[in-house]
Amino acid sequence: MKDINTEGQIKVEGQVRLQVIKDGVVLQDTGFQKNTITNVAFAVFSGLVGATGAQTAFTYLAVGTDNTAASASQTALIAEIVDTGLARAAATVSRVTTTQTNDTLQLTYTWTASGSKTVNEIGVFNAASSGTMAARKLTGALPLVNGAQLVATYQIKFS
Repeated sequence: MKDINTEGQIKVEGQVRLQVIKDGVVLQDTGFQKNTITNVAFAVFSGLVGATGAQTAFTYLAVGTDNTAASASQTALIAEIVDTGLARAAATVSRVTTTQTNDTLQLTYTWTASGSKTVNEIGVFNAASSGTMAARKLTGALPLVNGAQLVATYQIKFS
């Protein structure tokens, strides 16, 4: 049996979990679901590994309302939310262990809605606005009302 690492192959895969919480009660929990890593993310990943090309780390999460199928060629959310307390935000970023020590980038953030929206998409970005989208996932319709919280845990694993 060959060790995949001896052949120089690196796999990048992501997953995200979203929870809708209102008054301390979990109303919806997506569980961890696989996402789509975008093509444009690979240039940033390689630049970060080699400290070249003035790349910026992926530290932001954003949600949107569109349910267009995810594609590796996408570079932005289709309908990013910029109001009602659900705008793009700097996540808490850490490394966690999935298979090997610190092999997974984890971003977490909790939004509190100040109005009503239905979230259908989430993405990982490297800037407070615009920037490069590393990954996108359709969430299924997650209705949020005023005061509801949307808790996101996004992981990108390198193996």
